[in-house]
Amino acid sequence: MKLLRFGTAGSEKPGLQLEDGTRIDASGFGMDWNTDFFADPANMASLQTWVDDNAADAPRIADDVRLGSALARPGKIICIGLNFSDHAEEAGMDIPAEPIVFFKATSAMVGPNDDVVIPRGSEKTDWEVELAFVIGKKASYVSEENAFDHVAGYVLHNDYSEREYQLERGGQWVKGKSCDTFAPIGPFMATADEISDPENLAMWLTVNGEKKQDGNSSKLIFGIAHLVSYLSRFMSLEPGDIISTGTPPGVGMGFKPPQFMKPGDVVELGIEGLGQSRQVAVACP
Repeated sequence: MKLLRFGTAGSEKPGLQLEDGTRIDASGFGMDWNTDFFADPANMASLQTWVDDNAADAPRIADDVRLGSALARPGKIICIGLNFSDHAEEAGMDIPAEPIVFFKATSAMVGPNDDVVIPRGSEKTDWEVELAFVIGKKASYVSEENAFDHVAGYVLHNDYSEREYQLERGGQWVKGKSCDTFAPIGPFMATADEISDPENLAMWLTVNGEKKQDGNSSKLIFGIAHLVSYLSRFMSLEPGDIISTGTPPGVGMGFKPPQFMKPGDVVELGIEGLGQSRQVAVACP
């Protein structure tokens, strides 16, 4: 299934995208796509039954209706830095011996086609198409062999970054990753059964129609099973948590000279099987 959320910001309702691309209102199911939903495996089976019984008659979502973040705000967003071998080469950095882990504030989450707001005074706002996965069952000290049992599904994420805040202002990367609107999530979360091989998905991003990133998740240094197992040694991963796995080459910082965003830029991105999104850059009011 493909889970989405729609409606005005702050008042989103749960929805679904059917196999033919039709989007339906799933409010009748009675749950949002949040921690409580993912915490009980029976909910997914109940949702499938609801779809079988109600999809034909459920209200349709018009094409011009805003999509919100595909998931309700989770407990945490965990990101992995420098996790594509070709991106590490682009950055001129060694392959990390262990995953580089940082957090992104959940307040950065927005809809897939909402504007991205360039922070006040920013001159180094950057783009990063990323494959994210969603935890579907609490994970603590999980083995790699059992890791995929804890993955509910996959979603497109643009891990926007302000490089000065991230790299030149001291402290942790979270400062450059967490500005409002810096985490557009969606258009939908595809449940795990929809994606047969998450580590072989084409990924792309354009700015003003020009291809900047053209990669594949096969270049992940630390794969999804390893990340679930590794992270669960240091913290419990809870249902609904989002883990973003890193970006392929072609970020603005990697160009010579660097290319950073300005108001009016249009960023479009997508991942095979996970749809695409579009953000217009605007100045902070």
